[in-house]
Amino acid sequence: MFSFRKRTDLPNAAEALPGRSSPIPTAERHFINGRPLLPPYPDHMEKALFGLGCFWGAERKFWQLGDGIWITAAGYAAGATPNPTYEEVCSGLTGHNEVVLVVFDPMVISYDTLLKTFWENHDPTQGMRQGNDVGTQYRSGIYVFNEDQRKSAEASKAAYAQALAAMRYGPVTTEIMDAGPFYFAEDYHQQYLAKNPSGYCGLGGTGVSCPIGIGVAAE
Repeated sequence: MFSFRKRTDLPNAAEALPGRSSPIPTAERHFINGRPLLPPYPDHMEKALFGLGCFWGAERKFWQLGDGIWITAAGYAAGATPNPTYEEVCSGLTGHNEVVLVVFDPMVISYDTLLKTFWENHDPTQGMRQGNDVGTQYRSGIYVFNEDQRKSAEASKAAYAQALAAMRYGPVTTEIMDAGPFYFAEDYHQQYLAKNPSGYCGLGGTGVSCPIGIGVAAE
């Protein structure tokens, strides 16, 4: 997936596109498991939100975790424009990141497992890009829903930064922010690589293992 304009700085308030008051149409159900894509979700489920490059490949990494994942969804977050379209996000004038919403059962799969998946499936040292995909919508980000998630995200970032530095990678550029509004992407983006198994995926990790789960706790 390639951006239409390779902007690498976030827009200011005066530049940001106005957007719209109504959500853009999206899929009704998850293409793989048939569950409703939009909330409400079962009460015991929790949400996680990650940006790690093109959301086609990123979403696949999380639905492949299997048990404990209720639904995944591609969307837009951490920007200024309400209810943006894909084309608007790609312009660089909304400030949004391409992200994956993960609704999961914490009794079956831990947030730390999601963090490990996040870190190991992209290069978090690349700033406003991921491989050949250049632009603000491809930045590395963790968007947290509570203080426990923030503490785990910060600890995992510190641990992985150390592991990367040992392999001569540069500083980690991942942003960790409170999860603001999440906007579901258009229908055709949802579970894209399940619908199009030979479709584009520019995602690639560093090959460096994240220490979460091998004796380093994210607390």
